[in-house]
Amino acid sequence: MAVMTQTHAALAEDVGNIMSLEHVNVTQPDPLKATVFYIVGLGFTRDPYMTVGINNMWVNVGNSQFHLPTREPQALRGHTGLVVRDLSALKERLASVEQQLEGTKFSWSDKGDYVEATCPWGNVYHLYGPGRFGSMTLGMPYIEFTVPRGTADGITRFYQQVFEAPARVEDGAAVVDIGSGQQLIFRETDAPLPEYDGHHIAVYVTNFSGPMRWLEDRGLVSEGIRNHQFRFQEIVDPEDGKPLFTIEHEVRSARHPFFHRTLVNREPEAPPMVIVSRTGVSQQQ
Repeated sequence: MAVMTQTHAALAEDVGNIMSLEHVNVTQPDPLKATVFYIVGLGFTRDPYMTVGINNMWVNVGNSQFHLPTREPQALRGHTGLVVRDLSALKERLASVEQQLEGTKFSWSDKGDYVEATCPWGNVYHLYGPGRFGSMTLGMPYIEFTVPRGTADGITRFYQQVFEAPARVEDGAAVVDIGSGQQLIFRETDAPLPEYDGHHIAVYVTNFSGPMRWLEDRGLVSEGIRNHQFRFQEIVDPEDGKPLFTIEHEVRSARHPFFHRTLVNREPEAPPMVIVSRTGVSQQQ
């Protein structure tokens, strides 16, 4: 009995081949409105080191990011779950940007245990306070995609067999564990889905060659190895090769130069600093 208990305890410490969910990439046509929503409204941090021009912006959310190239808008089919440090402060910030984002698809509402916010171009976010997802106080615990009815079993098999990731079907959804605190969720629906518009996600894996070889053998690699990563778009059922859902994955190895890069995250809830100049005049920043 003691051996079995130790075995179960050891299994609980295992993580799958997919180590982390690194970013969500959705294009947007207006960097100013994107700044108002993601930085001012949501309270996240524009990466100060990378893509600081007007053609793209990277936004840090704990250990994950949004990549927001400036092009025609894209919208993820589903929603992204996020954790923020203070829901009350979040609601104040979202209320403060309503006028600036008037005339867009921007909206927000208090759902009780989370806040739902929609970006100016239709991307939906569910924002939770600390404590909902373990020790995470700022970050991206999950992405939930909306997928056709009858695909959850095949999607589960895909991630189990191709990516060696813990996956299961729960309440009509395929749930894929990433590292120790993130998930991809594929929830079935009978509603018609919008056409795929090219948005993508990025993940890090330990076994890079295995999934690459499996996908390459079936003609599913959409971009070969470049800068320690490859891409594919089609999730298929390993049993019969049937296409199930389209979402581009940027698959990175642990040799990627950005693996474990420290991301700068500010504290938007902190009170302003008071600086006393040489003339003795106090200024707030």
